[in-house]
Amino acid sequence: MATLIRTLADHSDDVNYCAFSSSCLATCSLDKTVRVYSLNNFTELPYSPLKGHTYAVHCCCFSPSGHILASCSTDGTTVVWDTRDGRMLAVLEQPSSSPVRVCRFSPNSTHLVSGAADGSVVLWNMRSLKLYRSGNVKDGSLVACAFSPNGNFFVTGSSCGDLTIWDDKMRCLYNEKAHDLGVTCCDISSQPVSDAEHEFTYFQMASCGQDYQIKLWLILFADFVGVELKYKCTLSGHSAPVLACAFSYDGQMLASGSVDKCVIIYETSTGNILHTLSQHTRYVTTCGFAPHSPLLATGSMDKTVNIWQLDLKQPCAGNMVENESKLAVKDWSEDDVSAWLCAQDLADFVELFKMNNIDGKELLNLTKEGLTNELKIESLGLRSKVLQKIEELRMKMISASVDIPDEFLCPITRELMKDPVIAADGYSYEKEAMENWISNQRRSSPMTNLPLSSPMLTPNRTLKMAISRWLETQQKYN
Repeated sequence: MATLIRTLADHSDDVNYCAFSSSCLATCSLDKTVRVYSLNNFTELPYSPLKGHTYAVHCCCFSPSGHILASCSTDGTTVVWDTRDGRMLAVLEQPSSSPVRVCRFSPNSTHLVSGAADGSVVLWNMRSLKLYRSGNVKDGSLVACAFSPNGNFFVTGSSCGDLTIWDDKMRCLYNEKAHDLGVTCCDISSQPVSDAEHEFTYFQMASCGQDYQIKLWLILFADFVGVELKYKCTLSGHSAPVLACAFSYDGQMLASGSVDKCVIIYETSTGNILHTLSQHTRYVTTCGFAPHSPLLATGSMDKTVNIWQLDLKQPCAGNMVENESKLAVKDWSEDDVSAWLCAQDLADFVELFKMNNIDGKELLNLTKEGLTNELKIESLGLRSKVLQKIEELRMKMISASVDIPDEFLCPITRELMKDPVIAADGYSYEKEAMENWISNQRRSSPMTNLPLSSPMLTPNRTLKMAISRWLETQQKYN
């Protein structure tokens, strides 16, 4: 599930790009500004907006540490900012003064790439803030750029449709015609892909273009074979040019934004569409995942940025923590427990649980006393919430491993009942499910389809005790 949790509407013109660090979100716009928000509550930082460009800002990106932010503009410059206080550290002028369309930091923060409308590519030394190397694509404007996770190479995309691979010395290693009508964006997953047959490790790349297509590629970069770019597949779903694409931090999802006003989230391993988000009212120009939290930002020509919370029960966490059929809860690692906490809206406890080395086995054994005395969770409400989620996990684990007696299952949800009630038809149901049934103006029995003589629900304490005893018995054997 993808839930819209916030809409940012501070820009006065089209939003061109959005980028995350571990603690901030940056957005830039045709209104010549860059805005920076805290991820804690999505309020703007005191120094925001950043005003240094004289024309539209096309792109912005954080250094890996998050301490530096770069932005580039039609004014032919790339500006470097200190994210701690908003100071302008440098103005890097494109040698040709051509409008700069894209900028990217190398993974080790030593270099910054800027690409311009005249096809020029500049590699800047971030220690000296001076030009290190420069080059040109053979045709068209440079509109897209992505670094490999190891920093050995980067890829650029041009408006003529080419993908070009460069090494860290700005030598052109490979060129491929990828999109007939022009590339609009590209991204490289931070997670490599192994090829067991040839014992190679590939980097997975996505590109999108004016041809309505998103293509997945595998890049092999090795001394003994040079560079190899292998086409993998094409993802369908958009009905208009695709303007943006971005991998999730774990590489398991890919988001895309289009002229059709939609954002589509794909599962990269299968190409299946997980979500289609259609809240924007104009072209979607940018999308990006947060590095260490289940957040997605999407920006549009409607002047807004939407923030989405992604359910980690979808293929978002690297270990697929909710898929107990693949990994028993008792075998979860500390990272699996962290991902589960995020999925349960308990992300604030991740660091606390890691400090106390809580893995799957420890999680299942947590008690009210342990939360109070060992983990020092003082709030009664928070302790109750954690215990409730753990109990639900235990019940789910039991449900997955044994056959539940049919009389313990709610006839509406077909799930184990926690709070059974007796309705006027004489059958027992989960209280919440039956209340929802009645509140939706249904006055007939879910079991017999005959009219209910009364909406009254009576607690079935006998059944509740029987379910509790059965659960206690099952927990002894699991």
